[in-house]
Amino acid sequence: MPHRRSAADRRNARVGLAFTSPALLLVGAFALFPLGFGIYISLTNWPLVGPYHFIGLSNYSSLIHNSEFLQSIVFTLKYTAIVTIPIFVLGYALAVFVRSNRRGTTVFRTLIFLPYIVGLVAESYMALVELQPSSGTVNFVLSKLGIASATTAWTVRTGLATTAICILVIWFASGLTMMLLMAGMQSIPTDLYESARVDGASWWSAERRITLPLLRRSIALSLIISVVGSFLAFNQFFIITDGGPGTSTVPVVMSIYQTAFADTDVGLASAMSVVLVIVVGLITFVQFHYLQGDGE
Repeated sequence: MPHRRSAADRRNARVGLAFTSPALLLVGAFALFPLGFGIYISLTNWPLVGPYHFIGLSNYSSLIHNSEFLQSIVFTLKYTAIVTIPIFVLGYALAVFVRSNRRGTTVFRTLIFLPYIVGLVAESYMALVELQPSSGTVNFVLSKLGIASATTAWTVRTGLATTAICILVIWFASGLTMMLLMAGMQSIPTDLYESARVDGASWWSAERRITLPLLRRSIALSLIISVVGSFLAFNQFFIITDGGPGTSTVPVVMSIYQTAFADTDVGLASAMSVVLVIVVGLITFVQFHYLQGDGE
């Protein structure tokens, strides 16, 4: 009997390996191999064109004194801190609204999620046009409201450019957060809310004691996506400000891009990328550990 069970286990293992091998090959070809090759490049002085030499950890040690890279990290942290909470709060409020199944919520939900479907690249180009000092709609509307001048130059001032991009990203990403949280809310049994109402619980008490604890996994997922997306921000800054004025709005990914293709130092850019992967991985692990929780 043990012999038969062992043979069956081996047969099942072979069948399982046969079914999973295509996925394992894809992961190895498109994830593990590029990661390993990138780590190897980071240990060289690999130029964009020409021969390279192995230099060990020199690229990593030089990052400590690389002021532009350190500045990009600080700016990315500030940008992440600014957009993460508003995206979550707005997404949660929208999820609460659309879960009520009021009349028109289906159309409203579609309109809120539409910016995410359109894509950040297209919306960044739209924002660039609308932020133009003399012809953009933003200055026209704000000047009529007495908030800003009709000739305000949004993209050449660090504070204004960062504000405009943060508003754009919050508008863009809140729809995805709404959908993630709404899906989690719909999985909560309605009997719990009915019992809470019978016991005299207020709306806020029901949200705090029922919705939020049972939404921990959805909240963790939405925050992880938001934070990782902020750390990997590139398109909106490249299109709207091109990192300017000067280098004041250069996020980490743009710093890596400029090092690789403008400075033609692929080895140093790879070292930056490895550091970014480690930082994002650690942040994701911490978020997942503290936000997910042990139980449902």
